[in-house]
Amino acid sequence: MSPAVPARGGKSSSGVTDGSVSAVFPTVREVLALDPVRHGAPRVVAGDDGLDRPVRWVHVAEVPDIATLLGGGELVLTTGIGLPADDAGLRAFIGDLADVGVSGLVVELGRRYLSGVPRVMAAAADRRGLPLVELRRATPFVRITEAVHALIVDAQLTELRATEEIHQRFNDLSVEGADTAEVIRQAAELSGCPVVLENLSRQVLGYDPAGESAELLLDGWEQHSRRIRPAGRTAYDLDSGWLVTTVGARGQDWGRLLLRWPASGDVPSAQAGEPTAGPPTRLTILIERAASTLALGRLIRRDAEGLERQIHRTLLTALLDHSRPVDEVGLRAKALGVVLDRRHLVGVMVRHRADDAAGEVGPEAAQARLRDLAEAVGQAVREAKLTALTSAVDDYSVGALLALPDPAAEDRALSAFASALHRVRLDAGTGRASTAGVDPARGAGPAAVIVAAGSGVGSLREARRSLVEARQIAEAARRDRRDLPIFRLPHVGLAGLLHLLRDEPRLQTFVERELGTLLEYDARHPREQLLDTLRAYLEQGRNKSAAAAVAHLSRPAFYERLARIARILDVDLDSVEAALSLHVALLALEAVRAP
Repeated sequence: MSPAVPARGGKSSSGVTDGSVSAVFPTVREVLALDPVRHGAPRVVAGDDGLDRPVRWVHVAEVPDIATLLGGGELVLTTGIGLPADDAGLRAFIGDLADVGVSGLVVELGRRYLSGVPRVMAAAADRRGLPLVELRRATPFVRITEAVHALIVDAQLTELRATEEIHQRFNDLSVEGADTAEVIRQAAELSGCPVVLENLSRQVLGYDPAGESAELLLDGWEQHSRRIRPAGRTAYDLDSGWLVTTVGARGQDWGRLLLRWPASGDVPSAQAGEPTAGPPTRLTILIERAASTLALGRLIRRDAEGLERQIHRTLLTALLDHSRPVDEVGLRAKALGVVLDRRHLVGVMVRHRADDAAGEVGPEAAQARLRDLAEAVGQAVREAKLTALTSAVDDYSVGALLALPDPAAEDRALSAFASALHRVRLDAGTGRASTAGVDPARGAGPAAVIVAAGSGVGSLREARRSLVEARQIAEAARRDRRDLPIFRLPHVGLAGLLHLLRDEPRLQTFVERELGTLLEYDARHPREQLLDTLRAYLEQGRNKSAAAAVAHLSRPAFYERLARIARILDVDLDSVEAALSLHVALLALEAVRAP
């Protein structure tokens, strides 16, 4: 026999905002802690393992065949005056109550049973796991029923208020156009439980661990998720402890939203005759509202980037801008199916040679062209069977961070990617040419874009250096007329190097020191433009006759201009060293002036 049972803890009345996951109905244990029940000096004599069963209602009965009038979940109160006198009758009475699924049986001593309930009754209740409680002092049953029913009604009102808050919160999120991360964060905050959004391939699109370890939550996610197979569009998987709902609209499902309940510990098992064990109704409402908010947001943004691509862009931008910790980027990328840890990483940038395509004007056309390029890069990665984060990273460039098994695979992977991109864009360009009259070689062909790759690195913390280098090489290569499949740092030459250094103050100071006085002269005499004369002279290898012809000047006029330049700059133009310094300064000036 067990002693009187204390309360397990008061129910939270703060609704969803405190993350409470208590059920609507009080448990037998909580009922025993109420003052009217404690006044009766309760003692649990059997079935104490079932004290956490919910009490749906309280029913007073003094007849043995009461089970036929019950529906399950009731706490039965009796004085025992009408119970069978024989052992077989008592066993049958207890068996009938257990079969119908009552929460417990409370017997007040003093009228039928003086010192305690019959041992056969306690043994039968123990065998069936039915809580059997003695009240050793007389207690008005009406006070017990009033207290329990008030508790139930109060809990139901709390549940109703919580449900109203859920609807209001997600209505606000829908109206505000909240992004995926905010919807998931709100769902985790309202429930106090970890929440995960995945696509149909079981790759994580977003998550909030609700204060738990994100690494443990997402470890081996795909395999774990495939074992979660609830029955129905929204259902609770008892074996795994996950509440799951499908995300989608208009007959097009694109993911699942999962909420783990309870947040920690073992999932409770359903007792015979009880309502199915699982999360409160409000959590089902919450996850469905969150899923509908996500689906609505996806419909609104259906013409924008796909959700996976948005996450790719977030992660690549985070690496370039230091906006998120590197470890978090690696963790989120892994959950998305792109493993970056312990890989050889190579930053790649793809961009058009010209900022505006021929015949295209306006920001909408530019964005459409960038989206086409991003889709082509993503398709090329898939065709080359590579693993990478890919996304547009600015208004002109599409970035990719290739994750390779080892450095030896770098050249082969880059060649495969460049060849796949060539095929993808050539096919797309041919298609457009046949329908819209666009010349593939100019508007969509492989020659219209530059593929640049940075130096490979051995850790995610160094990935930014490779990506930045690739972006700088791509910009520098725009002035290179060669049609190389991939531009690397050795290909950019002096002009490319100067372009990479164009924001360096020391380079700008060098330009001003070498050419400043000549630039000031041209500003005062705009018709002469002696800088063009100097450029023609240096680009023709200091061949004055050839330079005069290029400048469309007579030789005496050209010689006179060269002499004037030499006086303004105070240099000897026949000096190889002076001419080299001026030529480098001219190339640097072009780099500094470049957009």
